Amino acid sequence: MTLRQAQGPSEGRPAVEPYDAIDVIRAKRGGGAVPEPELRWMIDAYTRGYVSDAQMASFAMAIFQRGMERDEIRVLTDAMIASGERMSFADLGKKTVDKHSTGGVGDKITLPLAPLVASFGVAVPQLSGRGLGHTGGTLDKLESIPGWRAALSNEEMFAQMQSDVGAVICAAGSGLAPADKKLYALRDVTGTVEAIPLIASSIMSKKIAEGTDALVLDVKFGSGAFMQDIDRARELAQTMVALGTDSGVATTALLTDMNVPLGLAIGNANEVRESVEVLAGAGPADVRELTIALAREMLALAGHPDADVEAALDDGRAMDTWNAMIRAQDGDPDAPLPVARETHVVTAPADGVVTRMDALPFGVAAWRLGAGRARAEDQVVHAAGIDLHAKPGDRVSAGQPLFTLSAQDDARFARALDAVDGAWAIGESAPEIGPLVRERITA
Repeated sequence: MTLRQAQGPSEGRPAVEPYDAIDVIRAKRGGGAVPEPELRWMIDAYTRGYVSDAQMASFAMAIFQRGMERDEIRVLTDAMIASGERMSFADLGKKTVDKHSTGGVGDKITLPLAPLVASFGVAVPQLSGRGLGHTGGTLDKLESIPGWRAALSNEEMFAQMQSDVGAVICAAGSGLAPADKKLYALRDVTGTVEAIPLIASSIMSKKIAEGTDALVLDVKFGSGAFMQDIDRARELAQTMVALGTDSGVATTALLTDMNVPLGLAIGNANEVRESVEVLAGAGPADVRELTIALAREMLALAGHPDADVEAALDDGRAMDTWNAMIRAQDGDPDAPLPVARETHVVTAPADGVVTRMDALPFGVAAWRLGAGRARAEDQVVHAAGIDLHAKPGDRVSAGQPLFTLSAQDDARFARALDAVDGAWAIGESAPEIGPLVRERITA
């Protein structure tokens, strides 16, 4: 793997700044497209501290209100890439393919997916993050495994992908798109997180800088998703696919439903357990379905359109790669996972069919149990979470367990139960359930 410092506009800049932030803000506030030189300068000047947080906050709000043209988003993304390093896997000797999910409740797909794809001889450089709020983080889940470490050097990452392991899930280095890290923190406190140009450029700047040959996006919609409206989710997916394509990264996206929690486990250690079940050829049907769908997309982009991914799950190949991947990062795949000290079971009040189970309240409840963090510096409780025993469409009897809350302190149960109050229902007839994967989006 090679690294190069991106050639940003800050290199060789004149002593006198060529543009003024206020002019760039006014141009976007007025609804016009910001010319490429000014837009590149704005990102570079903000990264090096010349443009203030207040000015960039104003610019972000102008983007939120006025939007951006496709070419503007491309330039914005490229400027954020140019603020730091770019990785290259050209010397790896394998095709590389990555996956990114916009996040949801119970979304543990990266865990079985990365080793499944790598079992076909494809390298998977999965740079992942931590959870904040109701959406869980892949690194938090994996840190439930005793000894496993997220921080790898570039050399360790390259060696792991070049070896028979093939897959690596680890934390992204600070050198990738530092402009995005700075801008993301600002968006979070200025009410501009939902702006599609800013979301798309944030995600894609890191993925393109990562240097992967191909990328598959899992863009979720529904109550537990970042984008609750399917039309907005589609627009985001189309924007990101275009950015990847324009940058020479083969990119496709799947629009997937996040109105109901994915799988039966919501948390950290329990999601690892469920992922291992999927790798053993079992597990919840929806987790297996989405894992297979995304694996097919990734392998097709890597030149294996006819790969039998179901067989690799069922015959143990994917599990072998998982075990090797965990051991390569000092984890013990055979060690017991954390178990919570306290549990609270919620039972069905009557006979009937589960008609509703809204994802967002269950994500909030797991967060309140300790599975998530309210601030970046908070520690997650790996044993905390929720295990579902029934989902929409399942018939239940009075007194039958519906879900179990787990925590280290039973004082957490009251607020978690408040979160899910009214979030589920039992009726007489089964609800209409749409397909998990709604659309496939290409360039």
